[in-house]
Amino acid sequence: MRRFCHWRTPLFAMVILLLAGCSDSPSPTAASDDAGEKPTYPVTWRFALEEIEGSVQHHYALELKERIESISDGNILIDIFPYGSIGTSLQLTDLAREGSVHLAFASPGHLADVVPETGVFTLHFLLSDDEHVNRNILASDELIQAFSKPYAEQNLELHGFVPEGWMVWTANKPLREPADFDGLAFRTMASKISAEAYKAYGATPTPAPYSQVYSDLQLRRIEGQANPVFAIEEMGFYEVQSTMTFARPAQFVTSVVSNRDWFRSLPDDQKRWLQDALNEVAPLAWEVQAELNASRLDTIRRNSGIRVIELTEEERDRFRKASLPVRETYTRMAGERGKAILERVTEMVDKAESEVPAT
Repeated sequence: MRRFCHWRTPLFAMVILLLAGCSDSPSPTAASDDAGEKPTYPVTWRFALEEIEGSVQHHYALELKERIESISDGNILIDIFPYGSIGTSLQLTDLAREGSVHLAFASPGHLADVVPETGVFTLHFLLSDDEHVNRNILASDELIQAFSKPYAEQNLELHGFVPEGWMVWTANKPLREPADFDGLAFRTMASKISAEAYKAYGATPTPAPYSQVYSDLQLRRIEGQANPVFAIEEMGFYEVQSTMTFARPAQFVTSVVSNRDWFRSLPDDQKRWLQDALNEVAPLAWEVQAELNASRLDTIRRNSGIRVIELTEEERDRFRKASLPVRETYTRMAGERGKAILERVTEMVDKAESEVPAT
């Protein structure tokens, strides 16, 4: 069984003070070499993850660490903080916004309550069934630019989106049609729009921190949840659920961010090192998530008798139709800017799919 500490406010405050007090890096408002002051190397950057060691995010962080330390000739070092070491997902975003950590992952599952536009990635059946189409859209400069201002308003610099695989539903029964969700206490991430996606199927959305999901499933406080396969395996959720349903409703998409003031204050060479490292790691992230999700499914099959169900296109279409009203809810929550983003993502998907050669 996986066990995690439950975070309390006093402890969280102590972590902030500790991080602030032991930094080897310039503060977000420190003068750069543009003001005539040269940084003292090596400089340490702190990178906070929403997932535990061995996850997609952990692999990404290790690759980024290796590349930036190489590109900078050891002038930049990266300390990696896996999930559970300094806070929950929401707390990690707060740490990044205030500069206590320099880099972080921030997923729409909680971020949408702060940056409502990111809730677009929690909408079901919006992205393509073709993963290569999704890869190109999520990596496009156009999409990054559309989100840059909303992130900047929260003192976050957006560096890119990282897909981590299709969300898979687990429960103690098959989930073949929306009626199967009726009254089901289904764990959702913290954002309101994330809850709306499952409310549309008739579920009772039950937000819970990632670290609490295993125990809540075990104690029947919740009856189901959704995550990519690799997370279901590494967090042991399959140990306390009888059925995995593959409906491919959405990709789990997270974003790589930094404290904006800190990033803007970096010397030009440090900005360049970071960007070069991010560019090198981006294509690897796609390969890592595909390999991890495939290998972890094999592990689940070997180590359990869990039932694995893949929905037919007809069954998926029932969920697709039930999910459409949530897009109107999203536009109300995210406003005109969110509406424009939703329309643009839809256009990008339609255009990309129309250009895929017929097989």
